[in-house]
Amino acid sequence: MTQTRAANRRIAVLLILLVALMAAFLTPGRATAASLQEVTGFGTNPGALRMFRYVPDGLPAGRPVVVALHGCTQNASGYGTGSGWLQLADRWGFSVVLPQQQTANNASSCFNWFQSGDIARGQGEAASVAQMVDRQLADVSGDASHVYVTGLSAGGGMTAVMMAAYPEKFASGGIVAGLPYGCAQAAGSPYVCMYVGATQTPKQWGDRMRAARPGHSGPWPTLVAFQGTADYTVKPVNMTDLMRQWTDVHGTDQTADVTDSVAGYPHQMFRDAAGRAVVETYSITGMGHGQPVDPGTGSEQCGSAGAYVLDVNLCAAYRIGRVWGLG
Repeated sequence: MTQTRAANRRIAVLLILLVALMAAFLTPGRATAASLQEVTGFGTNPGALRMFRYVPDGLPAGRPVVVALHGCTQNASGYGTGSGWLQLADRWGFSVVLPQQQTANNASSCFNWFQSGDIARGQGEAASVAQMVDRQLADVSGDASHVYVTGLSAGGGMTAVMMAAYPEKFASGGIVAGLPYGCAQAAGSPYVCMYVGATQTPKQWGDRMRAARPGHSGPWPTLVAFQGTADYTVKPVNMTDLMRQWTDVHGTDQTADVTDSVAGYPHQMFRDAAGRAVVETYSITGMGHGQPVDPGTGSEQCGSAGAYVLDVNLCAAYRIGRVWGLG
């Protein structure tokens, strides 16, 4: 009888473990099979980048594509998970392209947003990312009219590059702790751009954009920007300059049409003559250099805190995705 009871106890424990495992893997919203995949042979790849992508299981054709560019010292997987973009891809149903820098290109794994040969249309890293977009649209039958680009820090700088050099490919961009297009050239140095900023009028900023894609008459992508007020790596003046650059390109002034707060943080909106919001800015009070996230299971929460991914009770990816109409 003692042996029988012991055997029954073992069976009961095994059943409990089995039920727990099934519950863990069948929880709604959990990605049970989709995983990050590397894609090779996506083009001539003049910038020698790596391409990763995330496609939720059962994603139908005709869904949006988001390009997410990591910051320095980060990689595609870590940024995709930490920022919350992969979580939102499962929640809202879109695919994500995650370019990854190689240390052979930049020792700190930064995208080279400041190198003339990497920021021009048809050249270097910019061309590599554009080829990734084309490959992704073809492979998943994505919606070419709903392609978006976003990134943190150097990835934010490269986001501005993609919006400038390939404006026809992107409906909108989300720049987090990033820099305006051509800032390194305007300031004479990437470090002056980051730590001090460049002295340019809105028209001069806009002219740099227009020169990146000669003959482009529009539409230009819209912009959503986030910046920590205590960021000493990329100074807050860079978000002001982004606003100046993009309002000029869209032909509107630099006076906000809406000034309010979101989750307790200052938020501004700039509209064009037709009343469309073309630039939005979020100043994250007291935040240093990083991607704002709000870990949790709430409807507005996403991301997980880590190095340069900061829990400030606001998830930038969620806010950007809502502006873009993804969810």
